[in-house]
Amino acid sequence: MATKDIRTTQAHVSCDVCGRTLLRGERAETYLVGGTRREVCELCQPRALHEGWVREGAALERGTRPASGERRRSLFSRLKRPRPDDGAAPNGGSRGHDEPRDASPARSSSRVERLEPQRELRQVRAVPTNVEQRTATAIERFNQSEHPRTIAGVARSLGAPVVVARALEEPASIVTIVVSWELCWYRYEVDLDGGAVRSAGQGYELEELEPADRVEANAVADEYGALTPA
Repeated sequence: MATKDIRTTQAHVSCDVCGRTLLRGERAETYLVGGTRREVCELCQPRALHEGWVREGAALERGTRPASGERRRSLFSRLKRPRPDDGAAPNGGSRGHDEPRDASPARSSSRVERLEPQRELRQVRAVPTNVEQRTATAIERFNQSEHPRTIAGVARSLGAPVVVARALEEPASIVTIVVSWELCWYRYEVDLDGGAVRSAGQGYELEELEPADRVEANAVADEYGALTPA
C-alpha cells in the first residue's frame, strides 16, 4: 500500500490580545477594531468583546442592512444641500472669505527641536552583583511587562509551566527566563541595565532548549502569568 506524505502548512498566527502564538489545531477569530483586523484566540474572545471589539462576520452583516431612517435622512440631506451657484461655498463657508490656516513651520520646528533631546535620555539602573538579587530583580521587571498575559493564556490550556530564571555571566546585566510546557516553550531576556524585557525565542520541542534551561525550576507562575521565585 502506498503511503502519503502528510505535511502541515498552518502558518504561525499570534493572538492580538494575549500575544501568544496559537498551537496546532487552534482557530483564531477575526475582530475589527477601528477598521483594523485583529486575530483573537478562543480563550481571549470574551475579553475582546468586553473591550468593544466587533467580530468581523457580525460587522459585515450589520453593514449590509442599513436602517430605513438612515436612507430617509440621506435623501433629505441631498435635497437640502445648497447649489454651487447660491453664494455658499461647498464647505459651508462664504466664498472669498476663507480664513488662512495657521502655517508656522518655524514655530513647529522649534518645538520639535525642544522635544528631541528628551527622547535620547536613557535611564541607567544599577545592576545587582549578587546572583539571587539579579534573578529577583529580573522577575520583578518581567512581571511589570506585557509578557505575563502570554504565559497566563497558554497556562489556561496547558496548565502550570516550568519556570527557570538564569543570570548570565556575560553580559552580567542579562537574566534569561524560560517558561516551558511539554508542548511548547518561551524564552525572555531581561536587561537589568536598561530595564528592557524582550522575547528571545519560542519553540515546540523541549530538546531545543539548552541543558541549563531544563534544570529544576526556581520560580512559579500564578494564574495571571506573574512569576515568583521558588
